[in-house]
Amino acid sequence: MFGRAGGAEAPTAGRSRLVGYLFLSPWLVGFVCLTAGPIVASMYFSLTDFNLFSKPVFVGFSNYHRLLFEDPRYRTALGVTLTYVFTSVPLKLTFALLVAMLLNRALAGIGVYRAIYYLPSLLGGSVAVAVMWRKIFAYDGVVNDVLLWFGVDGPSWISNPDYALSTIVMLAVWQFGSPAMIFLAGLKQIPRELYDAASIDGAGAWQQFWRVTLPLLTPIILFNLVMQMIGAFQAFTPSFVISNGTGGPDDSTLFYTLYLYEEGFSHFRMGYASAMAWVLVGIIGTATAVTFITSRYWVHYGDQ
Repeated sequence: MFGRAGGAEAPTAGRSRLVGYLFLSPWLVGFVCLTAGPIVASMYFSLTDFNLFSKPVFVGFSNYHRLLFEDPRYRTALGVTLTYVFTSVPLKLTFALLVAMLLNRALAGIGVYRAIYYLPSLLGGSVAVAVMWRKIFAYDGVVNDVLLWFGVDGPSWISNPDYALSTIVMLAVWQFGSPAMIFLAGLKQIPRELYDAASIDGAGAWQQFWRVTLPLLTPIILFNLVMQMIGAFQAFTPSFVISNGTGGPDDSTLFYTLYLYEEGFSHFRMGYASAMAWVLVGIIGTATAVTFITSRYWVHYGDQ
């Protein structure tokens, strides 16, 4: 009797697993065909000379050697991207925290203000906004029109290599809405009693920020830092639109991803572009790992 019961349970469990796999099958097919497959293929192509139209020719690590030691334009693209990341991300997070603290105040209609401040994050990465940004910073754009009111003849910001990258950094900072909302959620989790106790001890607003707010927000800062840093390394649309896809002037806006796109889809050096993609994976992974390793010295959790 017990044997029959056990035997009856096995087919039922098998059918349950089969039903589960059937429900998972759309995701599994998509993962294999659209994610895992292209990842494996790009790894192979990075070791080949491949132009999309002929059979790949295996060349070993020649693509990696070339981009690391023989391609000065690659080093330019890497330098521009690192400058962008280490400039835009701290400015963006600082501005986002400032706005979040303002939005954390009890004001009439504060929900409307929060929606308005979040709007740039929904629009900032679009082609339309990048085109608008280009118009704003053109020689006859809005910025120079405002400067003329003060008697200043401004430069053509996007055509001058000294200023072109700065305009893209400002566009990135303008997209502060998403990290600001995350900071706002973190601010609302800080107990009011801590501020009351600090006030009783004689701490002013500035001391409360440094002694209470900032330490308790460090886990949120870590999350925003990692996410925004990864996104900044992969930035493409602003550089492509503002420079007309050239990375100019004088390669001052030649982002890593733009150069990768140019090598892969303009010059059809797909093997070389695949090698660039894998080096970028390594750079992002290293930067993320270093951030997490160093976080033990500045991130404070509730149980510490």
